[in-house]
Amino acid sequence: MNDSASRIRIRKNLKDIPSQDWNALVTGGQPFLRHEFLSAMEEHGCVGEHFGWIPAHVTVYERDRLVAAMPLYRKLNSYGEFVFDHAWEEAWQRAGLNYFPKLVSAVPYTPATGSRLLAIAGREHELYPLLYDSALALARELQASGVHWLFPSPREIGFLQQQQTLLRHDCQFHWRNRGYRDFDDFLARLSARKRKNIRRERRRVKEAGVSLRRLTGHTATDQDWQDFAFFYQRLFDQKWGMPTFNETFFKAVARAMPEQTLLVLADLEGECIAGALMYASDTHLYGRHWGCSVEIDSLHFEACYYQGIEYCIEKGLSVFEPGAQGEHKIARGFTPVQTISAHWIAEPGFVEPIRRFVRLEQRSVAAYMEQLNKQSPYRKDNS
Repeated sequence: MNDSASRIRIRKNLKDIPSQDWNALVTGGQPFLRHEFLSAMEEHGCVGEHFGWIPAHVTVYERDRLVAAMPLYRKLNSYGEFVFDHAWEEAWQRAGLNYFPKLVSAVPYTPATGSRLLAIAGREHELYPLLYDSALALARELQASGVHWLFPSPREIGFLQQQQTLLRHDCQFHWRNRGYRDFDDFLARLSARKRKNIRRERRRVKEAGVSLRRLTGHTATDQDWQDFAFFYQRLFDQKWGMPTFNETFFKAVARAMPEQTLLVLADLEGECIAGALMYASDTHLYGRHWGCSVEIDSLHFEACYYQGIEYCIEKGLSVFEPGAQGEHKIARGFTPVQTISAHWIAEPGFVEPIRRFVRLEQRSVAAYMEQLNKQSPYRKDNS
């Protein structure tokens, strides 16, 4: 296919695209790339001017058929990206240049690796370049400082590297299912000290009188979502100050993707006191949000980690990604995993300085991960 046979459109609202057309490009049941998830953010006020995430999705049509797409946002800040570029912004300011707007291909507020270049199977070699060139053309039109693909898939990283984009490395902590029969089988693979600690943490939650419920979009009630939204809001009020999601969003996604939604709620003396929200693909579980109204020793670990691990074992999921950062996850069975983002810089004078920056950063991340791997919680014969 060549440019004359395709039609590029920039979409400011996913509602303008039939959900079945968009979802036909999403592989592996990736929950955050589904039309229902991304459009719910737009419909329920989770993105937009007020948060600095303005939709500008790239779409490619061939004879009115959607054949490729890129989730893309015009950014007015660096909030909710989890790939930190504040030093870059300061460098632009010192040079008397505007760092914003910039273009970001990502799922807002979601540091999970996944597709950023969506294309019909078997045509990626034709369609990836169209998506890439369209994003760069839009950046030039908007006088954006650059285009940033955050947490793209390994295949996309390979393509983006061929385009001479600059690659940044970082580290997350993931749990991998090694064919465990049950949670005790998982514990048996850990060192004695780590195994004892996890059992103690789980015992503390039970001894406090807390019971856990695992719910899907089918079984969670309006009251359950009201409770969870309260916990989520409370956490941001206490720590971060700007919640982006809301009850109507959570409920909309649960209705649209019930089988991919996992809500873990904790009850104490008949009252719901905490919750953790996760989403599943065909192979992965993703931990996303947590909040509570009562502080119970080890409840965060139980709701956010151990319930998720049990769920993965029961459902045969391969990987559990509980979110960004957190070395404390190592002691609970998670291990370091490298994540990558790709960056195109519009200003030629900044390309080489940033190239040197990312090379140093890559070496730093590699050294950090080498040290972390020495702290593996698994027995030497099972690491």
